Amino acid sequence: MKIELDFPPMQLFPNRAAGKHWGTLYQIKSDYRESSTWLAKSQLKGWKHDGGEIHLKLTYIMPDKRMRDADNCLAASKAALDGLSDALMVNDRLFQPIEIRRVVGTKATAKLLVEIQENI
Repeated sequence: MKIELDFPPMQLFPNRAAGKHWGTLYQIKSDYRESSTWLAKSQLKGWKHDGGEIHLKLTYIMPDKRMRDADNCLAASKAALDGLSDALMVNDRLFQPIEIRRVVGTKATAKLLVEIQENI
C-alpha cells in the first residue's frame, strides 16, 4: 500500500529547529501530525493490521535540488510517522525496518511517499 503525505515543514528539520521557541515548534508538529493522520486515513481503504512488524519505505521527493541528510529527513518526519501510526491504529514501534530514499523534485511536487509492507 502506498500513501502520499505532505513534505515535512522546513522548521522541523533539526538544523533549522535550533534556537526556535518550543511552543512554535510544538504547534507545527501538532499540525503536521494531524494533517498526516487525515491524509493517511483518506488513503487507507479498509487496510487492517495483521499483527506483525510493518516495513516502511519512505521516499522524500525534495522541494529543490538540495539533498538533505537522510537522518534529518527522518527526524523531521517524526510527527508524520506518529500521525500514520494513529491512522493505522498501531504502535509506531512496529515500524521496522524503515528504508529511506531521497529524490530531487520541485516545490510543486514535494511530498513524502510511504510504502507499507507487512511481514516480509
